[in-house]
Amino acid sequence: MEIAFVLVYICLFLSSLLSYPFIKKKTGVSKPRAKLPPGSMGWPYVGETLQLYSHDPNVFFAAKQIRYGEIFKTHILGCPCVMLASPEAARFVLVTHDHLFKPTYPKSKERLIGPSALFFHQGEYHYHLRKLVQGSLSPDTIRKLIPDIESMTISALESLADSRIINTFQEMKKISFQVGILSVFGLLDSNYREKLNENYHIMDKGYNSFPTNIPGTAYHKALLARKRLDQILGEIICERKEKRLLEKDLLGRFLNFKDENGQTLSEDQISDNIIGVLFAAQDTTATALTWILKYLHDHHKLLEAVKAEQMAIYEANNGGKNSLTWAQTRNMPLTYRVVLESLRMASIISFAYREAIIDVEYKGYLIPKGWKVMPLFRNIHHNPEIFTDPHIFDPSRFEVSPKPNTFIPFGNGVHACPGNELAKLEMLILIHHLVTKFRWEVVGTVEGVQYGPFPVPQQGLPARFWQESTTLKQDYLPLLH
Repeated sequence: MEIAFVLVYICLFLSSLLSYPFIKKKTGVSKPRAKLPPGSMGWPYVGETLQLYSHDPNVFFAAKQIRYGEIFKTHILGCPCVMLASPEAARFVLVTHDHLFKPTYPKSKERLIGPSALFFHQGEYHYHLRKLVQGSLSPDTIRKLIPDIESMTISALESLADSRIINTFQEMKKISFQVGILSVFGLLDSNYREKLNENYHIMDKGYNSFPTNIPGTAYHKALLARKRLDQILGEIICERKEKRLLEKDLLGRFLNFKDENGQTLSEDQISDNIIGVLFAAQDTTATALTWILKYLHDHHKLLEAVKAEQMAIYEANNGGKNSLTWAQTRNMPLTYRVVLESLRMASIISFAYREAIIDVEYKGYLIPKGWKVMPLFRNIHHNPEIFTDPHIFDPSRFEVSPKPNTFIPFGNGVHACPGNELAKLEMLILIHHLVTKFRWEVVGTVEGVQYGPFPVPQQGLPARFWQESTTLKQDYLPLLH
């Protein structure tokens, strides 16, 4: 463990040599009138990376805001950064002046997902791809997926109901991945699904590891898995072309795309964007589902109220024999507020990651070209001036719509998550079947949060599931009349 820590320290030292802001060549250019935001750049070369990773990130960012205000500078992961913790600043970077800030990711992560993926770009390429993805994930499209999502969800929950202790987060990842596959390929052959799942799991594990491309390391294995994923996707694409299938799923839209100049997408571009969509669809949704299960488990009266709401729908569907309808998923007010409050409390995407493409002045402060810019969603969601008692789980706060730019769990602007409606639909469907057909209990005292990189309950929320008995369901019938 100590050796690994030293290696991380050395690598950060070397990478930060290239970007530490106090090492500059002398030039004849005069200093800009605007000043840098307040804040500490930490130790020479390493910055404040070690402080960030030795503390709860929420505490790290919150302490910075208390000390310096809603805009401050720091130096983490080899990069000088400006942090922004107000709704107005988030809107400035993500919406009104988004053309001044490009999406950016560490090169090691971009290499795994693929350089052509949607969220690495601006301009015409991003515009065309976003329209394709939005079309495949629009309400008119995803409403047709409800029966298949239900089937996958019920099957997955039934497989858990055998009294064994499971890692909730890992099981939710399996469900989210299958829904992601469905949205991209439709009903894909099981052989392809298994191969994609196996190799994506290896790649995903390496994505969050230290990027050392040495045989045997998680990152090296991830790169090899990515190559295998390209081969599998190539086979699927070839088969789709040979059969001339005119499917309206995301792959079909990619294959049929032509821009105004008649240019089509290359196979590499299609592969990168499929991997990008699967990546965006899996961990974030699975994390949200895990937190929803924890919050419902910890708030018994709320769980009973949600169950009563869902049992009314269950009875209207002939005792659960009929599939949920789109209208029913749009009419789950309490359950929907639970979803929104879970997204606020967990703040799974803690910040957006952008880079200034020119020197930018904001509220009298300079954001230098090349610096990373990070609107802090979690700080906004946990600001007591915006949300009263922000650390209390209270879905009733969403009985009134939050003020603009104060609730942005899926980001904002042109780079906001295009799959947010599918994610929310998946959550509502799972909650419906979970509370009407199953029960669960969290095993042990699970407190605290672990980051990998998204915040999840410790140990992935160990839990035990079992099927609800018919007798217990009858107890809810008087509540429906």
